Amino acid sequence: MNFESDGQAVQRSGAPAPQGLYDPRQEHDACGVGFVANIKGRKSHQIVRNGLRILANLTHRGATGYDPKLGDGAGILMQIPDAFLRKEALKLNINLPAEGQYACGTIFLPQSINGRLACESIITRIIHEEEQHFLGWRDVPRDNSNIADAARAVEPVMRQVFIQQGSSVTDQDHFERKLFVIRKRVEHAVRALKLDDMAQFYIPSLSSRTIVYKGMLLANEVGVYYQDLQDETMVSALALVHQRFSTNTFPAWDLAHPFRMIAHNGEINTMQGNVNWMAARHETMRSA
Repeated sequence: MNFESDGQAVQRSGAPAPQGLYDPRQEHDACGVGFVANIKGRKSHQIVRNGLRILANLTHRGATGYDPKLGDGAGILMQIPDAFLRKEALKLNINLPAEGQYACGTIFLPQSINGRLACESIITRIIHEEEQHFLGWRDVPRDNSNIADAARAVEPVMRQVFIQQGSSVTDQDHFERKLFVIRKRVEHAVRALKLDDMAQFYIPSLSSRTIVYKGMLLANEVGVYYQDLQDETMVSALALVHQRFSTNTFPAWDLAHPFRMIAHNGEINTMQGNVNWMAARHETMRSA
């Protein structure tokens, strides 16, 4: 589920509409979460491997459905792997600027060609309107041969978008705020399209600092499904991993953790309670 600022539920993939005694606002979950970091900030592929190892060891925290391959979702958040992305971008004739001056966004796109093209058009248009520079797209290589049929049926198309900061951006924090605005504008514009497969659209991460790989996967499948994570140039000084465990909710690609900045372990009580708290904070959330 997702919520607008007025607290109204917006249907997401995986969860049915309210019916009978079922109300999606009452959903709870409890999860397994892990974190590994080099305290001196030294990046290595070993950190990524250790994160995936922690994730695999959290398997006992994960739920499965009628198909033992169908899990509630798992993923990893890490620092932008500059050397890896620079190598991959060159294959596409994309020259990335200095680290910190570009962003890589992971995008879940609809399976339909028309839906996908519509979403991509919105993304490139809004990047331009926000005076940042669109550099290009990269298809994310994946191996979905071992995931559940139910997960594959709703599996989004996955691409990464490269964005260079505009000339008016003063520093990386300013750039991050611009990326936040771009993401929010894109989400609203895509929602307004009312696509039949809109639920497959989601932005797991859009940042110049961090990147997220996640999905409706079992914990030990994340490092297999995302082939990027096997590359030795995929380095980070930190890895935040999460295995979703939901006894009474519905799995979906977008609901897998980590989210863009956090992963929560255990219940954060009801969704509606959080929506109410955010609504109460609206007047204090202002920025020039």
